[in-house]
Amino acid sequence: MREVVENPHPPRSLRFLYRTKFGGLVLRLINRRWLSKLAGRYLDSRLSKRKIKKYIKKHGIDMSQFMEEDYKSFNAFFTRRIKPELRPFDLDPCALVSPCDAKLSAYHISDVLTFNIKGYDYTVESLLKNAELAEEFRDGLCLVFRLTVTDYHRYFCFDGGSASSNKFIKGRLHTVQPIALENRRVFTENCREYTVLETDNFGTAVQVEVGAMMVGRIVNRIKEGRFERGDEKGMFEFGGSTVVLLLKNGVAQVEDEIFVNTRNDCETVVKCGEKIGNKIIR
Repeated sequence: MREVVENPHPPRSLRFLYRTKFGGLVLRLINRRWLSKLAGRYLDSRLSKRKIKKYIKKHGIDMSQFMEEDYKSFNAFFTRRIKPELRPFDLDPCALVSPCDAKLSAYHISDVLTFNIKGYDYTVESLLKNAELAEEFRDGLCLVFRLTVTDYHRYFCFDGGSASSNKFIKGRLHTVQPIALENRRVFTENCREYTVLETDNFGTAVQVEVGAMMVGRIVNRIKEGRFERGDEKGMFEFGGSTVVLLLKNGVAQVEDEIFVNTRNDCETVVKCGEKIGNKIIR
């Protein structure tokens, strides 16, 4: 049995923003990109370095798991590198693996290209802003990897293959905590960036990085060309964030336990490189 996370009780600040009328007005201001960029500049500066020790203590972060570095800013600390031996990648070509440390939810895409998260119907077209590309994922899979502020914020290639250029979609920056998902179509409102991946073992896939409240930047290392399973694709700077992975119909089977947990309104805790399913061999 894998570790699961039940729908957490939201903090008072988020209840105010997402469940009160006045909070909704405040939300319109703080989820704008310019404010996030301003916060990002501070978190990139040497002045932000003083926040690191308090953050480690508050969240009980075990720094022995990470490579030793002299962090020049809070964002440098937030995007710290974990020791590679602590995140081994399953290199079996038939293994479907997680691209990041996260809380995972799994959804089937319907024959009309919709999937439902927390009571909201999403369309693949609204996520990608590309009707032709969306059509390729009819009856496929949508895997949502939610990263919290204490997770490892680097994400990786789940298989080898080649990438096309990245597509950035402008938007707002809602939190990705469940309270927001229950009140807004977060994944089609937020800023996001996606890459079409022609993978060796799972065909055409799309990986979408979704920014969230107070995330300074989505930093993609791989934009085009050849990549290998386990290569670092990019990282999120400060804040919670999400990776959405779209797979075509009939290429992979995700573990039943993950779907059961999702139906029970629970998320499944996964680690980067960990097997979460299998390639369907025809």
